[in-house]
Amino acid sequence: MKIISVVGTKDTGKTTLVVKIVKELVNRGFKVGTMKHMHQSFDIEGRDTWKHKEAGAELVIGSADETFFLINQKLDIENLLTRTECLLNLDYMVIEGLKYSNYAKISVSSFEDEFTIAKVNAKEITDEGLKELVDLIEKRAYGMLPYMDCKDCGFENCKDMAKAAAMGKVSEQVCVMKKMKDIELKVDGKPVPLNPFVQAFVQNTTIGMLSSLRGETLKDFQTKKIELMIKGGTIEKTY
Repeated sequence: MKIISVVGTKDTGKTTLVVKIVKELVNRGFKVGTMKHMHQSFDIEGRDTWKHKEAGAELVIGSADETFFLINQKLDIENLLTRTECLLNLDYMVIEGLKYSNYAKISVSSFEDEFTIAKVNAKEITDEGLKELVDLIEKRAYGMLPYMDCKDCGFENCKDMAKAAAMGKVSEQVCVMKKMKDIELKVDGKPVPLNPFVQAFVQNTTIGMLSSLRGETLKDFQTKKIELMIKGGTIEKTY
């Protein structure tokens, strides 16, 4: 899942540009998610869900033709992106705001940093200009950073690699950890690096375990995404 942020000051057309980018990416056949960085609560006082939250509920779920989750705490960007990847298999996440992140950005105001890949006038961009902008997004946007700072990519740390990718100097494929994402281990939402030997060990052990089980859910499981969660507090020491 590649990530791109649209940043700028108030009333400079961030939402307008996000909508246009999403439509163009969808027209190109990509699955897209969006996220809006907000400075105030988005639940409305007096509504039923607000009452649930005020009563002390840690999690409020709204279920209808659409579904929303309201968690009564602030989650950082990496945590949100990790949870999003667990929910849906998206190609792109388009973020409105969050200008101080380490992900590729498009600025619609005077703001610019080392992750800014373009500055545009969101209210005057033409159809041709939009297509060129999305072409650039395809080339320079990149996925979640592992923050392992393993240096195998040739850079001192993941942030420096991301800067180079935003500038178009390298592809995110130089990241060794991204090449080993078939097997991922995360503890409390934070990734733990696994070398190829450990990845193969975990994969083969899990497949061997599932092969001995029966059930319709396990039919052709080798071609499906497999998730194993061990909840904190349930692990007993056996050594």
